[in-house]
Amino acid sequence: MRFYLGLATTFHDPALALVGPDGTVLFAEAAERFLQVKRAPNCEPDNPARMAALLQAYVPPGSEIVVASSWGPQFTEFLRGQAGVGAFDLMALAAHPTALNRSFVPEQAERVFIADLHAAQARAGHGTLLALMQEGRATGAAPRATVAGQRRYPHHRCHAAYGLWGSPFDAATALVVDGMGETGAAALYRLDGGRITELRRHRGRGSLGFLYGLITDLAGFDQVKGEEWKIMGLAPYGHPDPDLAALLARLCTVEGGRLRFAEAATIQAVAAEIRARRPADAEETGWADLARCGQDLFCDLMDVLVAEAAALGPSDNLVITGGCGLNSSYNGRVLGRSGFTRLHVPSAPADDGNAVGAAWLAFAEDHPDWAGPPAAQRPLSPYLGSRVSTTAMERLAEQEPRARRVGHAEATRAAAKILAAGGLVGWVQGRAEFGPRALGNRSILADPRPEGAKDALNAKVKYREAFRPFAPAILAEAGPDWFEAYADSPYMERTLIWRAEVRARVPAVVHQDGTGRLQSVTAARNPAFAALIAAFADVTGVPILLNTSFNVMGKPILHSAEDAILMFYTTGLDALVVEDWLVVK
Repeated sequence: MRFYLGLATTFHDPALALVGPDGTVLFAEAAERFLQVKRAPNCEPDNPARMAALLQAYVPPGSEIVVASSWGPQFTEFLRGQAGVGAFDLMALAAHPTALNRSFVPEQAERVFIADLHAAQARAGHGTLLALMQEGRATGAAPRATVAGQRRYPHHRCHAAYGLWGSPFDAATALVVDGMGETGAAALYRLDGGRITELRRHRGRGSLGFLYGLITDLAGFDQVKGEEWKIMGLAPYGHPDPDLAALLARLCTVEGGRLRFAEAATIQAVAAEIRARRPADAEETGWADLARCGQDLFCDLMDVLVAEAAALGPSDNLVITGGCGLNSSYNGRVLGRSGFTRLHVPSAPADDGNAVGAAWLAFAEDHPDWAGPPAAQRPLSPYLGSRVSTTAMERLAEQEPRARRVGHAEATRAAAKILAAGGLVGWVQGRAEFGPRALGNRSILADPRPEGAKDALNAKVKYREAFRPFAPAILAEAGPDWFEAYADSPYMERTLIWRAEVRARVPAVVHQDGTGRLQSVTAARNPAFAALIAAFADVTGVPILLNTSFNVMGKPILHSAEDAILMFYTTGLDALVVEDWLVVK
């Protein structure tokens, strides 16, 4: 019985995944959920307390565990660098060194940046070993499992393995784009007959991910906090500015179908000129015109990489992964801007997803005939994380008569009626989603029909910027009636354009540019959430709910029923459903 523990070991967004002896993903979760620390910077992914419970739940006594992590043999090459300090300009740091400490000069910041990455790798597997040792001391017997080795795999190959083997496709081309890999910030891979081959690995000091991070910082946000999403949300409020666009265009040009990034001196000069033009209120409200120009530039540069993918790996099917795969605005347009006809973006395309990729690569190494998960397990479900215990709800019921166990059917009907009456509902069901987006199991829900629902939700619960949109969760069969060029979107991975004639019916989830980052919900993928949306549609005639993550600004999505109860009593939520428990204010 050999299990495979995959660890995402970049110093931000660490995560773990456990793959069973048959290649099935048994568990996958980001460390931030268990620790309740946003992005869990410099934290080990396999916290010993976390691992002790997982081993008990999934690994029988006498098993072996292979530990696999997501930076490969070229990691040493990365540390040595290509020319001096490191392998990258770290575009954002070179121009605006706020990512680690405002007092750092770029060279110092880059050294700390690389040192943190090295430390994350050095800690890989230590939490698991400690958990096994502690178990042996506690029981006086041999630990339930032995570690059968530690392996490392190239960072971008882990991205590709997770994206391709987790996709619905038998053959596809994967485009990996992020801040950095061992030798560059983009790579192309091909899936055919279950085998993954590398088509091209970019080399060089330029990075589209860091370029977008630089734009994030210059617009008044903070890339280290993961605020690139704010650029996507703010961009539709901005106007094209030829002068800003010309400045940004100096950061990266296209020569012979390849991206050519500027040298550090040019980056610093452009950043200084943009900062000099920045409005005084940008730190508080953001800079919409820069966000618009930056998003437009990102799309144009991604088009170049997608064209390269089509040329080197002709296919109908495209997989986009890496941190830039979180750009749902681009994802919603890529098929119309390329020769690909189908798109898959996994639920956790950023570095947390590499935990699954590393575990699968280790499994495939030991099982050369393995061709990926069976069709019944693809695309990979996002519901791979922890369940919540309802013990806290039982304790709450001892003090709070309005907390009742009513059964799933009644909880669903009650929640639908509360939502239709304008109430805000916290909704906790089943296993947590793997990735940054709540997909109906750790969600705050609202009626999308009132014009002011978005503002009310921000005022009462989320406390975030007004320009950031809320997502629609829609019954998949109704999708073509509400969206132009509808495409199935199970992970909220793309934005699509609402049909003009329906926008006024659901204004709370229609963004400034007429788009919505939708989740397509089916009973097969999520029966509880589909039943709730259907019950809401029975009352209102609208098969859509406003869906946002169950957290407040600056905190990760909740991890326990205690977290949910705390948010229920300290925010403006009107009702809380945890499994088949209901409590109403």
